[in-house]
Parts: sequence; structure tokens; C-alpha cells
Amino acid sequence: RQADGRKVLRSSIREFLCSEAMFHLGIPTTRAGTCVTSDSKVVRDVFYDGNPKNERCAVVLRIASTFIRFGSFEIFKPPDEYTGRKGPSVNRNDIRIQMLDYVISTFYPEIQEAYSDNTVQRNAAFFREITKRTARLVAEWQCVGFCHGVLNTDNMSIVGLTIDYGPFGFMDRYDPEHVCNGSDNTGRYAYNKQPEICKWNLGKLAEALVPELPLEISQLILEEEYDAEFEKHYLQKMRKKLGLVQLELEEDSKLVSELLETMHLTAGDFTNIFYLLSSFSVDIDPSKYEEFLEELASQCASVEELKVVFKPQMDPRQLSMMLMLAQSNPQLFALIGTKANINKELERIEQFSKLQQLTADDLLSRNKRHWKEWLEKYRVRLQKEVESVGNADAWNAERVKVMNSNNPKYILRNYIAQNAIEAAENGDFSEVRNVLKLLEHPFQEAECFQEVKEDAEEEGATATAAVCSQETRSRQSYCSKPPLWASELCVT
Repeated sequence: RQADGRKVLRSSIREFLCSEAMFHLGIPTTRAGTCVTSDSKVVRDVFYDGNPKNERCAVVLRIASTFIRFGSFEIFKPPDEYTGRKGPSVNRNDIRIQMLDYVISTFYPEIQEAYSDNTVQRNAAFFREITKRTARLVAEWQCVGFCHGVLNTDNMSIVGLTIDYGPFGFMDRYDPEHVCNGSDNTGRYAYNKQPEICKWNLGKLAEALVPELPLEISQLILEEEYDAEFEKHYLQKMRKKLGLVQLELEEDSKLVSELLETMHLTAGDFTNIFYLLSSFSVDIDPSKYEEFLEELASQCASVEELKVVFKPQMDPRQLSMMLMLAQSNPQLFALIGTKANINKELERIEQFSKLQQLTADDLLSRNKRHWKEWLEKYRVRLQKEVESVGNADAWNAERVKVMNSNNPKYILRNYIAQNAIEAAENGDFSEVRNVLKLLEHPFQEAECFQEVKEDAEEEGATATAAVCSQETRSRQSYCSKPPLWASELCVT
């Protein structure tokens, strides 16, 4: 990109909307102050496919207590034994000390105060705290289906915020191996790998803090704290999403994993299925039960959607050649392709072949059977909640309230952002404002944006009126499963 340092309107709108969406979801994040569009244009090859185009530039004002990252401490890296590359401040431990003093005294003053007479203990306490913050942050991401896209050390905040919104994406259909970044060919930053990669990044931070924090101390903290904090926070959040407000049982972890497995088997919409579960009750009558199953099944992928998902991506001749190469010359094959990618392609071919024989009725019947099995387990677990309380009605009201404040109705799906981007690129920013209003109240029904204050500025009021006059098109679609064309969107 010739290192021109310019941000384009497309990525600016995505970052602006998502950082605000995350804030209103209650997830620690940098904020967006303003987005200013320029008349300047730069050339960008959006999909890195040799088809560059001119795009309008923009400037996003980002707000945070600090933009210091894990990677900021890697300026002290010694020369790499293979490449010879080194940090610009190698051997400058005086600067490392200054940076640590600044970070801890400014952003962790309680740690500075508690350990003012012992620097190593202070640094250990700081590392323990950022380890826990990072574990809780990624647990929050996992619970709303958010995928960051590029989790390198330079995209990890030293105060535990979500930072640098690039090729991010919220999952639609639940897939634990979902990759939101079209240029992440190896799936390094896949949804299910985010907790692991964040832990790896903390390990790199630990290395960058030596000698001010000996590695044997930081590594022990990482092993003791990270996984335990992640699992604890993840399960606490999942209990709220399932309305398990009264008891904390060991079996809850299994119930969550079985829910996700059912979502995966039925290609269910991650956000909408969680949102629907608040309308399920322990004593639901048989006719309503069947209706509920139908509603759950409607949030699962259709045969047509699955055909798009599992459509083979490689030319059959290319695949055949790669398979022969893997057998005849494994070393060369390792340079130009990965075994995981080939296995995925073979799986796609197998699934696509099965889908040719599958009818919509067969799929519906199969999905309802899977959901019925899980709902029976969920009902049993909810019954234990009821038995532990005196007032079942009060418990259910609290359960629904907790679920509705932890399961968003609106998230920034890729196609929603795309609609706003396309309108903005044509000079119409009303859809950006529309989407922003939805994302400011992710847990509520949008009723013509009654939350807008009466004394709003004239321009804002006019924009809101225009949004409301669009009937309910965008609001109906924006809280439903994405349209079929959305699966073709690629973010790099």
C-alpha cells in the first residue's frame, strides 16, 4: 500500500460503528469520537486480487486512556537468531524501566501504591492484572461471537481494551473454526483460537519485560491465572445468557458445550438463538413447545445457505494435483499448501455432495430433533433453578431480565456494515446514523429511536425522522438472519 498512512472510508465506518457497538455491549474498548470524510482518494486493492480501485480517505478520532500495546514493549527485542532483526531500542533497559513506571503509575495506581517499595513484586502484580483483564476480555468476545481478525501483539492493549478494528466480524452461523479475515489463510486468528492466541501474546509481553520481571515469575503467573480466569468469566457470562441466575452447578459447562455443539450441527445463528431462549419456559405447553422448535429451526441455515457454505473452493484438477504433490514431494507441498486447507476442501466436497440429496423437510426434521434433545436438558436444568426458589414467577421474571440484558438483539453483522458503507460511499450517511442508533441499544427493540432527546440538534433530528420514515425494513432485517448474499462478503 506504499505506506501512505491513509485510512479509507470503508474501513473507517467499520471501525467507528464497531467500537461503539462493543462499548454498548459492555465490552472494554477504545471509543470512536468522530469520522471525517476527505475528498482525497487513494488506490486500494481491497481483496488483494489484482483489482485495485480509488477509495475516499477518512480520519477516525479514536479515544482511549492509552494506546500503548503489548508490542510497544517489543522495541527492546534482541537480534533474531535467524533474521538478525532487532528492536530499535535494544539494550536500552533505562527506557523499559521508564515505560513500566509510566504504565503502572498512570493506569494501575493501586498496584504502584501497594508495591512502591518492591519493583519486582510491583511488576509481577501488574502482569497478573493484565493477564486477568485479557482473559476476561477474550471471554467477552467469545460470548457475543466477536472475531478480531488480527490478534498480533501490536493489537493488544496494555490496559485490556479491544483495540484496532480491522478485518473483524461477528459470527452469523455458529462455526467454532470461523475465520473473519479473508487473508488469514491458515486460520491463525479463528474464533476458537482467540483465547489461545491472546495467551500466546501475553507470553511475548512477558519476554519483553525481562529483566524487570524475570521470566520464571511471569510464566508461572500466566499458567496459574490465564486459563482459570478465562473459564471462570466465560462460564459466568454464559450462565447469564442462559438465565441460570440462581445456582452455579458443575454440569453447566457441559450444558453450554452441548448447546454450542447443537448450534454447530444445525448451523444455527449464534446471536438469534441465544436471544430466542429467553422465551422458553419450564412449563411450556405442548402446542407452544412445537411453535418454539419451529422458531429455533428457522434460525438454522437452509439447504441453499449450506450449499453456499460448503461449495468447493478449489478447481478439481488443482486439488488432485495438490494431493499427488503431498504424496510425492511433502517438502514442496509444505511450501505451497497446508494439510489443514486440503482437509477442509475434502470436507467441503463431501458435505456438498450430501446436500445434493437433502430436502428442506429432511433438514427441518433433523434440526428439530437436535434442538429437542438439547431443550430437554435445558428444561431439566431450569427445573433445578425453580426448585431452589420460593417464588417461581419472580425467578422467571428475573431470569428473562438477565437474559435480555446479556443476549443482544442487534450486532454489527458484516452485511449491515456493508449497507452503511455503500450508502456512505455514494454520499448518503443516513444509514450509518441509523445503524449507530441500533447499536447504541443492542438489547432493546428499536421503536423509531425514542431514545433520541427532544432537544437534539436540528440535523440529528432530521436524520432520525428520515430513518424512521423508512418503515421497518432495516430494523426487521437487522435483527434477523443475514440474507444469502451476505455469505459472499469478504473482509481482508
